[in-house]
Amino acid sequence: MSEFTLHINGMHCASCVGKVEAALTEVSGVEHVAVNLAAETARLEINEPAALVSAEAALNRAGYAPRTQEAQLQLQGLTCAGCVRRTEQALLAVDGVLSAQVNLASQQARVKVLDGTDLDNILRALREVGYPGHWLDNEKPLADNGPDLRGERRWLMGSALLTAPMLLAMFPALFGAGHWMLPGWLQLILASLVQFVFGARFYQGAWHALRNRTANMDLLVVLGTSAGWLLSSWNLFASGGHSTHLYYEASATIVTFILLGRYLETRAKGQTLEAIRALTSLRPDVARLRDADGEREVPLSQIIPGDHLVVRAGERIPVDADVIEGNSHVDESMLTGESLPVDRSPGDPVRAGSLNQDGLLVIKTSAVGKDTMLAQIVRMVENAQSSKAPIQRLVDRVAAIFVPIVIVIALLTWGIGSLLIGPQAALLNAIAVLVIACPCALGLATPTAIMVGTGVAARYGILIRDAEALERARQVNAVVFDKTGTLTRGKPSLTHIEAVGDADTAEVLRVALAIQQQAEHPLARAVCDYATEHGVSTEAAEDLQVLAGRGARGQVNGQTTWLGNARLMEEQGLELAPHIARAQALQADGASLSWLAQGDRVLGMLTFADSLKDNAAETVSRLQRQGIETLLISGDSQNAAEHIGRQLGIDQTRGNVLPADKVGEIERLQQQGKIVAMIGDGINDAPALSTADVGMAMSTGTDVAMHSAGITLMRGDPALVPMALALSRRTGDKIRQNLFWAFVYNCLGIPLAAIGLLNPMIAGAMMAASSVCVVSNALLLKRWKPEDA
Repeated sequence: MSEFTLHINGMHCASCVGKVEAALTEVSGVEHVAVNLAAETARLEINEPAALVSAEAALNRAGYAPRTQEAQLQLQGLTCAGCVRRTEQALLAVDGVLSAQVNLASQQARVKVLDGTDLDNILRALREVGYPGHWLDNEKPLADNGPDLRGERRWLMGSALLTAPMLLAMFPALFGAGHWMLPGWLQLILASLVQFVFGARFYQGAWHALRNRTANMDLLVVLGTSAGWLLSSWNLFASGGHSTHLYYEASATIVTFILLGRYLETRAKGQTLEAIRALTSLRPDVARLRDADGEREVPLSQIIPGDHLVVRAGERIPVDADVIEGNSHVDESMLTGESLPVDRSPGDPVRAGSLNQDGLLVIKTSAVGKDTMLAQIVRMVENAQSSKAPIQRLVDRVAAIFVPIVIVIALLTWGIGSLLIGPQAALLNAIAVLVIACPCALGLATPTAIMVGTGVAARYGILIRDAEALERARQVNAVVFDKTGTLTRGKPSLTHIEAVGDADTAEVLRVALAIQQQAEHPLARAVCDYATEHGVSTEAAEDLQVLAGRGARGQVNGQTTWLGNARLMEEQGLELAPHIARAQALQADGASLSWLAQGDRVLGMLTFADSLKDNAAETVSRLQRQGIETLLISGDSQNAAEHIGRQLGIDQTRGNVLPADKVGEIERLQQQGKIVAMIGDGINDAPALSTADVGMAMSTGTDVAMHSAGITLMRGDPALVPMALALSRRTGDKIRQNLFWAFVYNCLGIPLAAIGLLNPMIAGAMMAASSVCVVSNALLLKRWKPEDA
């Protein structure tokens, strides 16, 4: 199963979405379809490459041609017809390649690809079969699939220039200065050019709709403007060119206004795609490869896992990799939302798209192309932006019957009006009804808000898998946290040193440090970190021996020293009874305790606990201020869980909870009518993440957890939780505002047009403005900032 995004021409309203979905769903090999009107895309899940070719043909038949491009490749190593056949097969096996023709004589290949095709996959496929290639100059398909603003502007300007003389001639009449009408035959020529040349797209869309026995916005425009043009032409010819009852300026102005609306809408929709463009622009086109021949720059498409790359200061890292040489600070803010750079040294991972700030790094490639974290983030954002929210399905059902209902209303307006005010006046009212009705606003209300909302979320390091998770998140009123790795750091820290007898804490720390310096156990790391923070250092113990399950033994200052659990102390015959009461008190909050002994005496006790993350307490407080109940469930002891819960002020705490019990806790809350979000990071959290209404996984955890969650938090900061919930509520507000505006606009505008209170030109302007208003309102989401920003 693979995914592909088609970029489609000709979708203008919600009814178009339904027809595209119907056409694609019937294609063999297509498992799932998600059509996005705002982005003019269809995201497909396919189980065979040939399905894309069939999908393209199905869309062409339905009148919604997917955008394609052709380009030329220069190949190497072709020697016979067998090479040609293998090369063509390799090219056709790449998702998005519709056709491939290889010329043995010129060593070139001509490929036709769908917009959205991963072009590096084409070059990689050629390299894998042994015929590497490169794009010929200026023929590589454009990677930016954004809207064609220049084309929209040219059509708008041409239509406006032809409409302006007719429209300007009307203005003197508005001020009582008489009519300066152009000659009727000149109006016919100008209006006909606007109607049938610059308005040709509407006729094409209407024809495809009729051919598929459906109705769309183009049909409304065509019926309205054609009726005005035909009425004017009838009057003109019937009067021998002397009629003053001409409405050419109305038809031409309506077409121009709608083209203006399309231009403004296209420009605004382009801004909703900024998140994707910002992410895809992070990956460089070339990489500096180091091999036996030295260092050289090569196209990124030629890099494969295992290659060694050199990344200089100020350059972006081109692939996912592990550092093998060098030290530097790396800015990962565009991937994780974390503003501070992170240290990277040999053994540390680095991600494609992050910025190497101040040192030279040599890295070993681990993932390229679509397998990098950056590509996965882009896919997740694209999936969310192309997915359909539950409320949108209701809107689609309304839109499916919207256009036929409007046509019926227009016919009734003309029929009844003909009896009351005359056929011509009634026809103008009917035209206004057809023109003012706007299924575009209905179709754009939800997807534009979702696209902007998910884009803003990605900017802050919050990846939302689909629109359903986004919509559900705004209803959350209970948040369940796993403890380890979510609210706590997931690694122990030294919390207390208790000296015994005549020893002091400084001596206990130095002796413990001597034992632990060479150990790799997490508790040993905690001791070393504590000593570093307090400026303590000492020589490492001699003859160190790790005692599995008990602790460690070594020679410190010439004396045998033990550090470990009570069992190790008892094996050495040391008397612990005088200190047991104090040890139990130190362990009351669930802390782990280690004993330190030297020779025949106990020196002290060290307690270890999982420390809280910096923002954990503020996160809980912020959720509670939002009226959200907080719960903590953990596999640790009840004492340990309650200790953390008290520190954070969490409403409810559950300890000793097995993975299956976590699912039970989620279900118990859901039975109480709660909408539950589960926050976790481990494999054991995956079942609960799937059971919760909204699962949120920390990307610092396991892949299993992230695949089970609807929302992924790209850094291990719990503060992202209230941020994600707040953004989802804000996005939901925008969706409701847009739908309210779209429905109210149509509910008020259509009756006003039917009774003659709106002339067709004003109706056309209002129709064009409605879609622009909906998209512009959604774009206001880009100004959203978290509470603490």
